[in-house]
Amino acid sequence: MEAERGTATKRAAGRTPVVVIGGGPAGLLAASRSASLGAQVVLLERTALLGTKLRLSGGGRCNLSNTAPIDAFLAHFGPSFFLRNALARFSSQDLIAFLEARGVPVRVEADGRVFPASGSAHQVAEALIRYSGEQGVRVRTSSRVTALIHAEGRLQGVLLEGGETLAARAAIVATGGASYPRTGSTGDGYRLAAAAGHTIVPVHPALTPLVVQGSEPRALAGLSLAGIQARLLIDGSEVESATGDLLFTHDGLSGPAVLALSGAATSPAAQGLVEVSLNLWPSLGRDDLDARMTLSLTRSGRRAARSWLKAWAPARLADLLLRRAAVSPARPACQLSASERERLRRLLQDLRFLVTGHGSWDEAMLTAGGVDTREVDPRTMGSRLVAGLLFAGEVLDLQAGTGGFNLQAAFSTGWVAGTAAEHLASRPPAGMLCDGQRAAEPGQRAAVPRPPSEQSPHGN
Repeated sequence: MEAERGTATKRAAGRTPVVVIGGGPAGLLAASRSASLGAQVVLLERTALLGTKLRLSGGGRCNLSNTAPIDAFLAHFGPSFFLRNALARFSSQDLIAFLEARGVPVRVEADGRVFPASGSAHQVAEALIRYSGEQGVRVRTSSRVTALIHAEGRLQGVLLEGGETLAARAAIVATGGASYPRTGSTGDGYRLAAAAGHTIVPVHPALTPLVVQGSEPRALAGLSLAGIQARLLIDGSEVESATGDLLFTHDGLSGPAVLALSGAATSPAAQGLVEVSLNLWPSLGRDDLDARMTLSLTRSGRRAARSWLKAWAPARLADLLLRRAAVSPARPACQLSASERERLRRLLQDLRFLVTGHGSWDEAMLTAGGVDTREVDPRTMGSRLVAGLLFAGEVLDLQAGTGGFNLQAAFSTGWVAGTAAEHLASRPPAGMLCDGQRAAEPGQRAAVPRPPSEQSPHGN
């Protein structure tokens, strides 16, 4: 391993560097991968600390990935297959092996979610930082990039705040999104990409709590429900659904099931009446639940309606259901009419809340929208507009729900971008303004080349 790093250093000597913008998971892995292949790499991070947002992920536990088969994994990102190539080249199993080889054993839960065995996101961040140092990545913190320098369709370098310029044969934009701005994710990447001519799909908070109308949530604040189904409805029509846990907040709804719907709920396309429908008994059909409720009444029908309903919903939620069904809590359950029982049954499986807002960027775990992937080559993460410009991670218009899918996407795209960047650095397109080469002739256009054959992600 030492010999390999020495060879890489010799190969990198005298080269115009690869510049990686952003020190999160995508940027760290991209920089390390490129350096391990022989590139001279400079990583620029606008804050004073690398991996700040990564250290907060999963409440500090860091849901790294998910072991779902590739087709099931891709389904979490919607109809796009943009990630297929990247996942094939750096999969969840590759990530697990990579981390375990660097002292970070993992734990895979029954649903496929992958966590560091220590439960520490900090350990993951430190392992990535340590690896980047071993590969010779030069890190500059408190260094904000304000512009990409390009001409005739080719990247020339980057401009830093304060006026310093760095020449570069390749630059990887891995700045993250706009969520958790205190961690340095303030949307810089979108501005850089847009200035280079890229289309930015409008961004909005995702994986964020939803605010609902009325005071009902306040009475339920802190109450959690396990294994419910949540559906997002727009003007009465279902748009998305998710199954998982739910948490009532002082002004709305949160928890994995709701967070998974929040991207669609906060989208600019979500016009009209937006509601969340909760099914507390998703494993039972309408008739099955009605039959069980009827049988329950024959066995304990002398109890008050509130006491009886607590078998079907937590006490505080049972009170809400009775109010909505216009049933007195003290009324004997055996006196419920068929229509009253049906109203309660319907509320247990279709309890609706009108969405009036969502959590701020400070609360959102993810950014929806970003650099339009139609303008990015999925084989290299290279721009189709500016040769030498690449993207990785959350800055791209890629987002999934909770479960480790988004972090794996960051690692996979970072790996691919880092590989392609080294190829560009060692074989620059003709005419690139690097290392004394002359500028391209007017009208020339450079394509982003295919990377060389992949090396094992577990070595170096």
